[in-house]
Amino acid sequence: MAHGSRLVDLVHERIEDFLAERTSILREISPDLEPLDAFSRRFLSGGKRFRALFCYWGWEAVGGRGFDPFAEEGGRDKFPVVSAASALELFHAAALLHDDIIDNSDTRRGAPSGHRLFEQLHAESGWAGSSPEFGRASAILLGDLLLGWSDELFDEGLAALPDRDAARTARAEFMRMRTEVTAGQYLDILAERAWRSQAESEQRLRAERVIVYKSAKYSVEAPLVIGGAIAGASTAQFDSLRAFGLPLGIAYQLRDDLLGVFGDPEVTGKPSGDDLREGKRTMLIAIARERLAPGQRRLLDELLGDPELAPEQVRMLQQTIRECGAVDEVEALITSNVATATAALEAAPISRDARTELGSLARAVTRRTS
Repeated sequence: MAHGSRLVDLVHERIEDFLAERTSILREISPDLEPLDAFSRRFLSGGKRFRALFCYWGWEAVGGRGFDPFAEEGGRDKFPVVSAASALELFHAAALLHDDIIDNSDTRRGAPSGHRLFEQLHAESGWAGSSPEFGRASAILLGDLLLGWSDELFDEGLAALPDRDAARTARAEFMRMRTEVTAGQYLDILAERAWRSQAESEQRLRAERVIVYKSAKYSVEAPLVIGGAIAGASTAQFDSLRAFGLPLGIAYQLRDDLLGVFGDPEVTGKPSGDDLREGKRTMLIAIARERLAPGQRRLLDELLGDPELAPEQVRMLQQTIRECGAVDEVEALITSNVATATAALEAAPISRDARTELGSLARAVTRRTS
């Protein structure tokens, strides 16, 4: 993924330049805003940049330019696809900050989550009031700030796009993505709290809906389509990008669900069994509940969502979920969705280079260990 690896560096530079412009405004307002600057840079400095890569290859799939961003004249930051890819990373950082608050997560990528960083700042400074309350409120505001900045960065890129119809289409897709991921997040927290009042026969369907709208579209399909829109995709090309992106996005999230229960904390940066403590009603849990005997199902329901689960209880639940065959079924679903995505990719009217690179990305996002 030669061009893709170059894009990761370019996106990092674009984000750094953009943050330098915006955080200078914060410094003009007050030196007390320095933590917003420092923590925003911290949360945007790492990650796999999958969304940025899918955006770029959606663009290349349609344009077929064989584009080398470092060889192009006129300044790297002028290219709409680079700004769009960078804006997606800002949006993702905002979503993670809010998601960690909702889930009461202590860590993110092996380091303290945003609200914990602000909580620590409050405690170490000896300020009045509750450190946890300050941490949550501050992280919400930082997430809101990054969300607004993602819009600004996206629009800066579109302003440099000569094709105004393409710009309007890309903007519409970006706005749709924001609506869908917010709806998916609400459905996720609803599933964790309303499952007792919902029909057993609906558990899997509800889990799948969360996968589609909270993750699959937002992580893979939308970035692809936004990139394609910037390049002026035809209806057939849009249809092909969606046909590839949605099943791949589902497979991506199914892998994430497995890692949330069975992942190595040294690799994932999250405690082992974190999704069990958070009470995530994932597809994995829905399948396990279908397969478990009534007594085992009751025990799973009783323990799931207990933030004080002991390590031995986590291991017991992991063993129960594995032995009932739920893990094997989820792995089969991943394989099936990847096959569907691959078939769509092979038939897509897109550039040869993009087909190759998107195939590599499909393997990377579904076989990852973190």
